[in-house]
Amino acid sequence: MHDIRLIRDDPAAFDTALARRRVAPVAASIVALDARRREIATRMQEAQARRNDASKAIGAAKAQKREDEAAALMAEVAALKTELPALEDEERTLTAQLADMLAAHPNLPAADVPPGADETSNVEVSRWGTPRPFSFEPKEHADIGPVLGLDFETGALISGARFTFLRGQMARLHRALGQFMLDHQTSVNGYGECAPPLLVRDESLFGTGQLPKFAEDNFHTTDGRWLIPTAEVSLTNAVREQILDGATLPLRMTALTPCFRSEAGAAGRDTRGFIRQHQFEKVELVTISRPEDSDAEHERMTAAAESVLQALELPYRRMLLCAGDMGFTARKTYDLEVWLPGQGAYREISSCSNCGDFQARRMNTRFRPAKDAGGQKGTEFVHTLNGSGLAVGRTLVAVLENYQQDDGSVDVPAVLAPYMGGITQLVPGGAA
Repeated sequence: MHDIRLIRDDPAAFDTALARRRVAPVAASIVALDARRREIATRMQEAQARRNDASKAIGAAKAQKREDEAAALMAEVAALKTELPALEDEERTLTAQLADMLAAHPNLPAADVPPGADETSNVEVSRWGTPRPFSFEPKEHADIGPVLGLDFETGALISGARFTFLRGQMARLHRALGQFMLDHQTSVNGYGECAPPLLVRDESLFGTGQLPKFAEDNFHTTDGRWLIPTAEVSLTNAVREQILDGATLPLRMTALTPCFRSEAGAAGRDTRGFIRQHQFEKVELVTISRPEDSDAEHERMTAAAESVLQALELPYRRMLLCAGDMGFTARKTYDLEVWLPGQGAYREISSCSNCGDFQARRMNTRFRPAKDAGGQKGTEFVHTLNGSGLAVGRTLVAVLENYQQDDGSVDVPAVLAPYMGGITQLVPGGAA
């Protein structure tokens, strides 16, 4: 949600920033609608004031036997009573239209976000780790996984395409990864563990920006709720419609949850394997911060996601997304891309975004700064951040491909030993 005051004060700057996201100019339409809304609001206030004044004057005129004056005032009040509902209806309609326009356009990119239309313009910031040399031709996870318990056929039989059934040692490795990530983010990186709802209302998806524009990418239940596409929705909305104490910020939360995405906008992409599923698990990181702290929190969050990859000894690179490749709510995004030797490419495994006050305005979430010498300040919108720390399924894919052996087995990363019940290697036909 955009701040109408900023658009009103400098519409050209707003259009220039949107143009970086390849959005046509809209400021003039927004400003015109806002001007009309304010004009109607002013007329409505003036009519209400005149009605009140005239109503008081009627009594005085009657008391002084000025019947003609009283009759004229009564006629005026009657006309105003007829006019006011129409003005109120028009003001409500214009306010709703303005809110829709402010909510329909993506967040403005930060000044240091590079220009570009798509992923080809993303900028590599850094790399960590060296891809392992193989004495054999490394395979993709979809070729390694089936004999180890990654059962694509049964998943499809039960639920259709983009569902997978994990068995035995593979299911154990998947669980180990999720538990390790959650423990790591809470004990090492200081995020508070949460267990949020998996079903949310329209208002929650609107607050984090999935509605109304991306409704088709989400699963809707028959009772009007939505399956969460990410725990970002539940965690971020935990502070919706609240005024927070600025002294309690930043608020850092994490959760390991199932996630559900219809992937309506991704038809034909990654149809083979375990990378793009309708149901998957992810450890989500969410931070609610003061505006002046959000850039530092963005770096901290990205480093927290990186620390999981480093602990698993998986080579990766950090990418700064260009303006045209960022998500709808983001003002700045880092993607972490892990090396997949079977594909011979880096693939996204985490996305960490600073959304500024964009989501906070949609959720009406503010904070009260500390008192200063002049007394208590007013409230301000918080900044929200979210990121994957990490996506469990994609991390499983990375482990399979990076730790594969020539005989079809897969070594288990050392850091997962406490979670694997003594299993140090996945072997064809093995079971947990």
